[in-house]
Amino acid sequence: MEKEKGRVALLSVVAAFFLTSFKLVIGILTGSLGILSEALHSGLDLIAAAITWFSVRISDKPADKNHHFGHGKVENLSAFIETILLLITCVWIVYEAVSRLVSGKIHIEVNAWSYIVVITSIIIDLSRSRALSRVAKKYNSQALEADALHFSTDIWSSAVVLVGLICANFGIYIADCIAALCVALIVIYISIKLGKRSINVLLDRVPDESYLQINELMQQIKEIRLFHDLKMRASGADIFVDVTIHVSPELNIGEAHEITTNVEEKIKALQPRCYVHIHTEPDKEEFIYEEV
Repeated sequence: MEKEKGRVALLSVVAAFFLTSFKLVIGILTGSLGILSEALHSGLDLIAAAITWFSVRISDKPADKNHHFGHGKVENLSAFIETILLLITCVWIVYEAVSRLVSGKIHIEVNAWSYIVVITSIIIDLSRSRALSRVAKKYNSQALEADALHFSTDIWSSAVVLVGLICANFGIYIADCIAALCVALIVIYISIKLGKRSINVLLDRVPDESYLQINELMQQIKEIRLFHDLKMRASGADIFVDVTIHVSPELNIGEAHEITTNVEEKIKALQPRCYVHIHTEPDKEEFIYEEV
């Protein structure tokens, strides 16, 4: 698992480095703000990809004496840092675009290389986004998912820049600045979405979907008379679950333990990479289920 995650993250670093260099050279030669903004975007993507590569190498390390719950939150911290980098990108793009529109210095030189770099970027970004999304889904990795969002964002922003270049080729140079502003809006949207998810995990917010699934599962287990204090939190790809269950007081210790083990296995089958802690108590009440 760790090798596959590390490999796909490293390939993303290589791809981001190539795209950053290619866009920067062509952007300087043509003076296109759209391409230069894409170069900066890819440059920060390079930093983000490097952070992701570093984080996935650490996040799957087992718990130790200083990290009793493992290192999973390194991935969430990585995703949050990527959000900050994306927002920094937006500040520069908006500032430069507005400055050019105000000053009237919007003329750019459009040539074949302008189109080559943008189309190449779209092809590479599409390939990396699909690869990252596949592995992120396979291993429930938020860091890789964040990296996939970066590359998928680049696809749309590159498409916008391509439209700007086509318009500029017909003398509509203002389209380049407008394209750059559109890139910024796309990046802001993705940043807010990604940042919110990262902060929720870092602050131990309940993973709503998983909570509802496990809550429903607990209600379907007949041996449980009552359950309460169902608590959950995420850490990277891992989910930690704590719950108290009440069983028949007529059961002996072995039978109660068997029920507890059965509940634990069912939760783990529902939620991959789940760590479950169940406190079992005797109960004399009728069947009562916790309301969501």
